[in-house]
Amino acid sequence: MKEIVSFRDVMLRRGDREILHGINWSIQKNEHWGILGLNGSGKTSLLNIMSGFHFPSSGEVSVLGNLFGKTNLPKLRKEIGFVSSSLDRFAEYFNKEKIERVVVSGKFASFGIYEQVEKEDWKKAHLLLESLHLSYLIGKPYQLLSEGEKRRVLIARALMSDPKMLVLDEPCSGLDILSREQFLQSLNDVMGNGCHIVYVTHHIEELVPGISHVLLLKEGKVVAGGPKEEVVSDNLLSETYRIAVKVQWRGARPWLVVNRSEALK
Repeated sequence: MKEIVSFRDVMLRRGDREILHGINWSIQKNEHWGILGLNGSGKTSLLNIMSGFHFPSSGEVSVLGNLFGKTNLPKLRKEIGFVSSSLDRFAEYFNKEKIERVVVSGKFASFGIYEQVEKEDWKKAHLLLESLHLSYLIGKPYQLLSEGEKRRVLIARALMSDPKMLVLDEPCSGLDILSREQFLQSLNDVMGNGCHIVYVTHHIEELVPGISHVLLLKEGKVVAGGPKEEVVSDNLLSETYRIAVKVQWRGARPWLVVNRSEALK
């Protein structure tokens, strides 16, 4: 399978409002994408379609070789891992558990374990925690972890079902600088294991070297999409964010500087 995701002339309407307009976008094998845009630009709607939670009003969508309208969407969702700061609302469930139980629950997409767990499941959970440099926390209650450690545990949980794609929706929201950098470092191991990443953020410095491509959205339309070094530019980001900005590259990561002397567009 060479094409992981394909959107062709996709439109999403809610009532009389068009949220996405004529989206044409694809993810090819071995590509990892970042998605940037202001609030209300359509990022979350795009993720919801890609993850099989919304159906487009028109256009053609194919994800992991599954053409929408001719596939079982609940089954497709099991092939897509999801990590977001929005999962914090389930903290009351996670806080009661040791971290390996949180990870194993990802196999069942449940909050808590209510099904039979095999010996191999526990072994896999330990290997995932080890791969994300969390072995020292095995046996510890989730509630005692730092915020950065919790996010890495949630990555392990998302990987428990062997997803072919991992969707990260502003996963560093609320993290301090150290926790954020530890979390971003852990993504290298995930990308190295053949799992395709789609990373949504407001902060371009989170586009680590492994993120190869970037999609820019503005008011439900694609501003640009392609290799990161080409798309993450002064002009394209200024258009996307509706304010003059300048991009500085440091250590193969982009950083944003706002030109406050220019008026908002």
